[in-house]
Amino acid sequence: MTLLSQIIIGFVAVLHLYILWLEMFAWTTRGRKVFKTIPADQFEKTKVMAANQGLYNGFLAAGLIWSLFITDISWSKNVAIFFLFCVLVAGIYGAITVSKRIFFVQSIPAILGLLSMLI
Repeated sequence: MTLLSQIIIGFVAVLHLYILWLEMFAWTTRGRKVFKTIPADQFEKTKVMAANQGLYNGFLAAGLIWSLFITDISWSKNVAIFFLFCVLVAGIYGAITVSKRIFFVQSIPAILGLLSMLI
């Protein structure tokens, strides 16, 4: 795996750790500023649901971080591809069902990571 691929994978992992923090621990505070399309009265009502989503984002980050520590090059690449593909699919689904912005925030970095591993 190239240094560029590792940097992009690291970026995507950090992004998903930020989303974990935002959805699990800052949903009713910082979340209101980030997710402006959600009515203010819904944040407290959806706190548990957002925490669940945050946990899933944490799993994505953990998988990407894990891929960076695997010493077998082939195995490391396959794990990274799997988790980047998961991020890509989640971003596409989010763009279709919630906001097109999700595609740019989540899917584009995942696509760049996948492309960097194919080059």
